[in-house]
Amino acid sequence: QVRLAESGGGSVQAGGSLSLSCAASGYTGNPACMAWFRQVPGKGREGVAAIARYTAPTYAESVKGRFTISRESDKNRMSLRMSSLKPEDTAMYFCASGDRAICTLNTDAYNAWGQGTQVTVSS
Repeated sequence: QVRLAESGGGSVQAGGSLSLSCAASGYTGNPACMAWFRQVPGKGREGVAAIARYTAPTYAESVKGRFTISRESDKNRMSLRMSSLKPEDTAMYFCASGDRAICTLNTDAYNAWGQGTQVTVSS
């Protein structure tokens, strides 16, 4: 059974930085795609960044230049470095994995999800 576990959320002031980590277990190999999504109460889950094993990552326009996704494929671990944080980045952040050929920022491309970690940015 595939399990994803996020860590690293917390509270920070606007302009600050936080790093999130995700560890995937239960895979016999490596998932094709890993991604970060976020969600605020009352809204749908929004794709933040996605990364495949061997291709360049994909970012949402709202986080380009501020967030960096990275992956240790041999260890099935992924990180998200968030800088220049804004209050609108406040959300529950989820790690996701899937085996689609193309790593998108759509939730339907992923079939395993973590429990989420809260990120709160104060102004």
